[in-house]
Amino acid sequence: MDNMFCVECGSTEKKMIGNICIDCFLKDFQMIEIPERIEVQICSHCNSKLEEGKWSEENIPEEEIIYRALERNIQIADEVSNEIINLEIDSMKGTIASCYVEVVGEVYGEQLEETHDSEVKILKTVCPTCSKLQAGYYESVIQFRADSREIKKEEYAKADEIVERTLIKQSKKDKLAYCPQIARLKEGYDYYIGSLKSGRKVAEALKDEFGGVIKESPRLISEDKSTGKGLYRIWISVRIPEFEIGDFIRYENRISQVHDIDKNRIICIDIAKDNKQFTIPLKNMEKVELVKKEEEIETTTIISKSPKMIQILDPSDYSAVDLEMKEGFEDYNIGEEIKLIKIDDYIYLIN
Repeated sequence: MDNMFCVECGSTEKKMIGNICIDCFLKDFQMIEIPERIEVQICSHCNSKLEEGKWSEENIPEEEIIYRALERNIQIADEVSNEIINLEIDSMKGTIASCYVEVVGEVYGEQLEETHDSEVKILKTVCPTCSKLQAGYYESVIQFRADSREIKKEEYAKADEIVERTLIKQSKKDKLAYCPQIARLKEGYDYYIGSLKSGRKVAEALKDEFGGVIKESPRLISEDKSTGKGLYRIWISVRIPEFEIGDFIRYENRISQVHDIDKNRIICIDIAKDNKQFTIPLKNMEKVELVKKEEEIETTTIISKSPKMIQILDPSDYSAVDLEMKEGFEDYNIGEEIKLIKIDDYIYLIN
């Protein structure tokens, strides 16, 4: 192997790389390559940036954006090992950053140093999400309604608060968690929600608070000519019950008073039989009939009682009525007032 010589300088004494010596190899060798000019597109509203056709996370500081752009555009030669790269922003003029890149590394056992200059230009544009936000874009509409009754002012106030609270929570992970418009109609409010994902969360939150039934109906608003796919808006109706806590209902021929309503069930007290609690799944809301409102409760006086009977005055004509003594009423005394509700000409005592 002693007859190897460098084809460039003729030297036979030095370490050879292929058919040239190390010195000749290193003379033209570049450890890294970096473009002299790099352009980065940034959304002027949310600071997210466009990388390889995708918009990335938002609110990255400008310096960090410049450093990342430099890093992404550096190509390191295969022969380099143990490299240390140092990035510096030299000056910033308008949207152009003048930068230099220093690299220290080893090539075939030799320590090398190199510096390069590069410019990073920041192009301001608007990302698709922000342009949707500006245009008041929405994917879902929540229709907040009540079954066969008007919604009360305080229920609307509560609903507004729930919508706002849910969207604030959602906005941490969904940029379209916003409400560009609320249509306040006679029959209820329509909340327009940026994304379907957040729209569904809002509907669930309303149901958790008021109880009720959620129903989705997609509406085709246009067709994407290029793909032939439909663009849908989803209308989500949240129907809260006609009855409220304290009202009287009939379900499977049982008369009861509503004690509580949560997201999945109605908790009732059986006033006809034993004053015991039982539950009705909210999905059966259609089968529940409101028979009397809480405001229709009357009071009367107890005129006599025995272990099995309790005698009261009928408030409509002051006639004496005998009622069977039920659990929970034993402690009432003669002359005391007691509450009652009249349903289908029958009097039920209420504790």
